Amino acid sequence: MSFDGEVAISATGMVKLFGERRVVDGVDLSVPRGAIYGVLGPNGAGKTTTLRMLLGIIEPDGGSRTLLGHSAPRDASDQVGYLPEERGLYPAMKAREAIAFMGALRGLDWKTGRARAVELMEAAGLGHAVDEKIRKLSKGMAQLVQLLGAVVHRPDLLVLDEPFSGLDPVNQERLEALINAERDRGATVLFSTHIMAHAERVCDRLAIIAGGKRRFEGTVDDARATLPQRVRYRPSSPRPGIADVLPADAVADGDEWRFAMPPQGIERLLVTLIDRGDGIAGLSIERPSLHDAFVRIVGGNGDALPEPQA
Repeated sequence: MSFDGEVAISATGMVKLFGERRVVDGVDLSVPRGAIYGVLGPNGAGKTTTLRMLLGIIEPDGGSRTLLGHSAPRDASDQVGYLPEERGLYPAMKAREAIAFMGALRGLDWKTGRARAVELMEAAGLGHAVDEKIRKLSKGMAQLVQLLGAVVHRPDLLVLDEPFSGLDPVNQERLEALINAERDRGATVLFSTHIMAHAERVCDRLAIIAGGKRRFEGTVDDARATLPQRVRYRPSSPRPGIADVLPADAVADGDEWRFAMPPQGIERLLVTLIDRGDGIAGLSIERPSLHDAFVRIVGGNGDALPEPQA
């Protein structure tokens, strides 16, 4: 790595105005070096604008940011790999040449780029398509080729804008594996998404943005901890008055009851239920998902909350 300190990216009070609308409104971010960091939010939350300001593609109207130790992000451009939300490759190029070409734009020599392109495609399960022209590839394969072009020069920082959009489950898994491999190589990975399942599986830390503001920053577990665990309880011999014993938020669902984990834990309640003779035919404790936490954190601040997806 060619930069100092433990933070790869930092932003303080970043603002972007489009006309009179504050698309990004005072966003703070701190992305640790060597981490996978997700920027989550509904469509239109300001994620893409935030990434573009961090990269120096557009300038903020307020606040400051540093990227790999540079206050002018473009000074670090050769150390960055970027997959924009708008995909684009030359359709007549062969896959290997397309990857090498993208590396050359970041200063990688052509011979090394072509050799690395073959290695990367084989590792991603695309070795059979090395000499295929882009126009003959499926949308998902072409998207992975463009991603490999973003990493062929082995950047210190990889920035991916909605990288999972439009990928089938097989290529989603390949992308997750590549993101993990880049982090294991030592790179910092920053990506935006509105699909919670991917962030839940790969992120070391994440920020949630809605309405142009940062609503949360922390780990996946930190986000989940904003909601209580849920209990599902099925008595073996329910006695009259069981609803009065269970927590006030308990809701019957067939022969089961569902309620939030009591603040004092579940043990005292279970003792009471057993002593009453209600018994326990089934009991499970469910941790909130990141999607549940996202909905809780964003609340009415998201115009279009994302659906949970695998």
